Amino acid sequence: MKSLTTLSLAFALASTAQADVAQPGGKLTGNPAIQLVKVADGLVDPIHVASPKDGSGRLFVCERPGVVRIIKDGKLQEKPFLDIKDKTLSSFLEEGLFAIEFHPKFKENGIFYISYSDLWFNGATMLVQYKVSAKNPDKADMESAKVIMQIDFPYCNHHGGKMAFGPDGYLYVGVGDGGWEGDVISAGQDLHTLLGKMLRIDVENTTPDRAYSIPKTNPFLTPLQQMTLFGVTEKQFSETHPKARPEIWAYGIRNPWTFSFDRKTGDLYIADIGQNHWEEVDMQPAGSKGGENYGWKFMCGSKVFPQVEKKNADGTTAMVDGEGTARVGVLPIAEYSHVDQGICVIGLGVYRGKEYPNLDGIYFTADWGTGKVWGLQKDAKGTWQMQELLDLDTALRPTSGGEDEAGNVYLTHATANYGGPVDPYTSEKGALWKIVAADKVPAGAVTAPLQKK
Repeated sequence: MKSLTTLSLAFALASTAQADVAQPGGKLTGNPAIQLVKVADGLVDPIHVASPKDGSGRLFVCERPGVVRIIKDGKLQEKPFLDIKDKTLSSFLEEGLFAIEFHPKFKENGIFYISYSDLWFNGATMLVQYKVSAKNPDKADMESAKVIMQIDFPYCNHHGGKMAFGPDGYLYVGVGDGGWEGDVISAGQDLHTLLGKMLRIDVENTTPDRAYSIPKTNPFLTPLQQMTLFGVTEKQFSETHPKARPEIWAYGIRNPWTFSFDRKTGDLYIADIGQNHWEEVDMQPAGSKGGENYGWKFMCGSKVFPQVEKKNADGTTAMVDGEGTARVGVLPIAEYSHVDQGICVIGLGVYRGKEYPNLDGIYFTADWGTGKVWGLQKDAKGTWQMQELLDLDTALRPTSGGEDEAGNVYLTHATANYGGPVDPYTSEKGALWKIVAADKVPAGAVTAPLQKK
């Protein structure tokens, strides 16, 4: 472990100097107001929504037990697009069907991808490629399945599982640190494992032993070479990782349950679910060469992990950085506390639609525990601002988000029991909601219940 710790400290970046990290209480330009309008209900633990961007206007919703449903012409279709309940392990809330992602040329090739925790491989995350049926555009061709990647996990939580194609055409995959709590296997800083990472792979090209290839610009590609012990600078040594997994794009991640790209700028937003005290949002700017260390498990938010309890002079207690600990990695752009804001950050996406101009460029994020919804954006001075825009009744629990072809942002809701095996088909059904400007709620629309002040 000494070598890994040394490696992590070697990657401590200049950005770890204390900087402005946005917290709730900021103000967005124009002070926008929003509301949620119900699109569809009757969904079973919905945890992701995506658009094929094929001109059909359809939305595809992942139900955690292993089913993909279609919303077409504003109506939830009875017959599923895909059903893999027989292969999906979903007895625990952080397992199940995680995401569906459509190939950038889906309209031409009919290819899409799913990620889920596989029942027969002890909950391993499977990335699988499928094609749409040649006879029915609302049905997957189940015989076309092709496994792209299998990621094994030691525990049942912190799987991540979201996928998204980046502006570069490569497939990005969010992978959690393997579970339990506190990163007990130190995966976040270990470049020898895919756990606790953002991955980037090329699904267009295969190799003899893989159903994907490694982009040549991935940051941890180290060609075979002869060893030179002397005459090499410390900086050169710090950048040499001969056994690093080449799929890694960024590391130091705890549980990237949701992430998304800004379709206009190409910036990558990662909502990284925190430990006991802080939730964080990381942002990788477009044009990054990858390799960022987002700090976990040495950092959680902008705070050193673990936090320790300190007794104040007045008898109260506070959580502070432990003595002798150092700040490591790239700081988040935003964070919030478990004390009064929430417990589980959920990224929704960046609004790039035309219908609500005052929402343009806002990254929306929510909290699964409290139902709060925030907007995040830089102000005129280039400082990140985080403003609370909704305080939802906690009967509505945000589980994920997504965008349609027009750039509108959506939120999935499920009451989803966090604990032992519960049949989701006997639980209260979930729903899909659309973010709209508060002054443009359609007449007769069902809007989200809010906390009573």
